Amino acid sequence: MPLTHERMREKRDNKVSLVMRDLAPIWLVNEEYRPREDSLVFNLVYLSPVYGWVSERFKYDAFNDVLYHMGEHRLTEEETLGLQEHDPYIPAEVATYVPNSPASRPNPPLARTPGAK
Repeated sequence: MPLTHERMREKRDNKVSLVMRDLAPIWLVNEEYRPREDSLVFNLVYLSPVYGWVSERFKYDAFNDVLYHMGEHRLTEEETLGLQEHDPYIPAEVATYVPNSPASRPNPPLARTPGAK
């Protein structure tokens, strides 16, 4: 029995989040449903720390639960401005609380080594 489109999306989302979460935020564009192949073809757009804005093409094979990389191309920032106005497919996690706990500091202060300046 073939998988439904919604079930394929759920499986794809799980696979993509495991593989790409370190590059978030990521936007999903150009999703194409291929029911005869039990697959989804789509692009993920994100800001690469090495190459700048990148659009990577993927194919998710739902029957085998495999994510295939189909190529990539670089984008200019102008090409991504409209995309950035929308919510990302995978949002970035931001630390909103950084503890300032004196308990984790060495107490008493570290002793200076003899002869150190």
